[in-house]
Amino acid sequence: MKHIKAIIKPEALDRVKNELKKAKVSGIMVTEIEGRGQQGGIQQVWRGEKFELDLLPKISVDVVVKDSDLDRILKVIISSARTGSDKGEGKIFVYDVERVIRIRTGEEGEAAV
Repeated sequence: MKHIKAIIKPEALDRVKNELKKAKVSGIMVTEIEGRGQQGGIQQVWRGEKFELDLLPKISVDVVVKDSDLDRILKVIISSARTGSDKGEGKIFVYDVERVIRIRTGEEGEAAV
């Protein structure tokens, strides 16, 4: 099994959630976070004063999938989060999942996902 952590723009969340639902992903975790990547933040002007926002709002979307579903789900996330218009659209990290246990039933492994 694999743990996918996708860091996306907040405005992409609804599209990503809807497409994951269509792709039959049963569990999703969403966290509001702040961070920066290559874009290094943004500069804004307020009342004539320039200031830099170096930590921008992002969303972390976490899902655990079967190994056989990994590439398909990655494509779903990429296609629904990508606009192709600018930097800062995010990154995806993939981790191995050693063990999963459903607390309610005690099921383990893929049956618990």
